Amino acid sequence: MRRITQAAFGLGALALATGLAAAPAAAQERVRWGVPIAFGSNLTALGDTLPYVAQQLNRMSAGRINFIVQEPGTVIPALGIFDAVSEGKVDAGYSWMGYEIGKVPASALFGATPFGMEALEFSAWYWFHGGKDLLTQIYARHNIVPIFCGAIAPEGAGWFRQQITSLDQVRGLRFRAAGLGGRIWERVGASVQLIPGPELYQALERGVLDGTEFSLPTVDEQLGFQRVAKFLHLPGWHQPTTNQFLYVNKAAWDKLQEPTKAMIEVACQAGVAFAMARAEALQGAVLAKFRAEGVTVAQLPADVLKRLQEATNTVLDEQAGRDADFKTVLDSMRKFQAEHQAWKQLGYLPRDWPIR
Repeated sequence: MRRITQAAFGLGALALATGLAAAPAAAQERVRWGVPIAFGSNLTALGDTLPYVAQQLNRMSAGRINFIVQEPGTVIPALGIFDAVSEGKVDAGYSWMGYEIGKVPASALFGATPFGMEALEFSAWYWFHGGKDLLTQIYARHNIVPIFCGAIAPEGAGWFRQQITSLDQVRGLRFRAAGLGGRIWERVGASVQLIPGPELYQALERGVLDGTEFSLPTVDEQLGFQRVAKFLHLPGWHQPTTNQFLYVNKAAWDKLQEPTKAMIEVACQAGVAFAMARAEALQGAVLAKFRAEGVTVAQLPADVLKRLQEATNTVLDEQAGRDADFKTVLDSMRKFQAEHQAWKQLGYLPRDWPIR
């Protein structure tokens, strides 16, 4: 009896092991999505994050998950990714969250909140203080599953033809800006236009614009701004972090198996870490290069920043009064910032502390 039992157990164990080994291979689905991106893949930390994510997914899945990266404008206009995914024209797209501010006002807070959280803080709030749940609920109404998939260091405040020492100089200034930052520039008197990145150099060169903000100093260098505007102002008050998301059409997402969903989510978490590190790694060198090329790199004066912050609070509070989702998200962000403030100020060395 014992021998029969042992034999039966052995055969059962073998069958179970064989089944477990075979199940994943049989169950693993194949995904082949064309994924349009909002920024060219040549742009460091801004445009090359989704290609990195696609590469990692391909490796993790042994080629079963294949994201085909589609450059801006080749299939979908750079500013049209949200609509294309929402309407099911594409299965997924990758964009800065905020271009859809007219349809989803709260989106701008997730893309970048002026005088708000930096990349690491935003990640903490998003994953551990309710941000993800809020965003998921908001975007479900638009048939989109948003996946946090990239975050970079602060942008430059802007490139200008003259050094800004007073907000009086901003009145009537033809300036390119996006999202909430654009609305705040308008509030302090600028004439704001939203122009795609590839068109900005010519707009500056021809005098269509007097100034522009766009992205990290390294990205701005790639676009050539230093050749047509000699004053770069920091800090990136309007975008302390720039957050990008993989937008997935909800019907396409719901069809995926759980292991596939998990791999996409984990690859995007890796994309956040990749973009953060890559952005931080490169900016010091390019600022030194700008100075060597005759660019004045300077912080905006404290009184200018203070007035911009006052305008920011007014714009945010007004928008919160008009849109319930915006208010819910803003309240959640401010609550976390207040809780986190003591740690932020006391837990780290002051930024101007000498390195040795």
